[in-house]
Amino acid sequence: MTRHFMTIEQQSLRDLDTIYELACSAFDDETLKGQGVALVFERPSLRTRASSSTAVHELGGYTTFFSDDEIGLDSRESAEDVGRTLAEMYAIAALRVRDHETFERMRVATGDRMSLVNLLSDVAHPTQAVADVLTLAEHFAEGDVHGLAGLEVAYVGDATNVTRSLAVALLRLGVNVSIGAPVGYQLSPGSQENPAEVSGPGRLVVTDSAHEAVKGADAVYTDAWVSMGFEDEAGDRRRDLADFRVDAPLMKVAKKKAVLLHCLPAHRGDEITDDVLDGPASLVWRQVFHRRSAMLGVLRWIKEERS
Repeated sequence: MTRHFMTIEQQSLRDLDTIYELACSAFDDETLKGQGVALVFERPSLRTRASSSTAVHELGGYTTFFSDDEIGLDSRESAEDVGRTLAEMYAIAALRVRDHETFERMRVATGDRMSLVNLLSDVAHPTQAVADVLTLAEHFAEGDVHGLAGLEVAYVGDATNVTRSLAVALLRLGVNVSIGAPVGYQLSPGSQENPAEVSGPGRLVVTDSAHEAVKGADAVYTDAWVSMGFEDEAGDRRRDLADFRVDAPLMKVAKKKAVLLHCLPAHRGDEITDDVLDGPASLVWRQVFHRRSAMLGVLRWIKEERS
């Protein structure tokens, strides 16, 4: 059966455990020998492209990069026809898309002949969530993701696709998640990758206070206020989210040895200050390292490799 990785929510607990294990265990550099992975990016990204291409090459495969200008999903050519074309030449397509429904449309159009990996959509960012879980497990639990149970993680700012995938992944591991965001920027109800529908064992708390979200946290997470596609709202967003900047005073509300996470790119001075991002509590560069780990785990799981 063809395996896809589109959201954290869709994966079974067993499959997620396998992905976490494969991400950091010794691997076979011929897992993808002779097989290609198409990297389709409607939106640009440094870390996503670097981690994806590196992981594929380390597993013995090759990548071809396709930008939005080259493909033009649903403008130059339909998503279905793009999928049908890629399925004739590639075993896996890893996509960074504007519309999450692109994945299901391609899956149906190709009859599940090609595995699909979500490298970011408007709904979810599951490979980032895997990297974040690995980063936290490395720091707090000697690499054991199940050792994170009971940890307190706070997300502050605009609750985005990153927030949803992160929260779903952590809640399923028994981590308590608090999300601090102003009205209009909090988790949206319904849709896929919905933390509110995760039935534990972690506890989800939503609040409109950054202070309340961070109080007593073991880890504090934030992301850009002005993401791609929201540039026209930059002024409003900076005004609305001004009280949710992660700075030294806010970090003091968390536990004494709390760590800082940010999926990058960072807009220094907006959602985070330099002293926090570059300070001793920051794990952002381990997150970058584990973006590659996450892709190794997902690709090995797709090929049904065993550690």
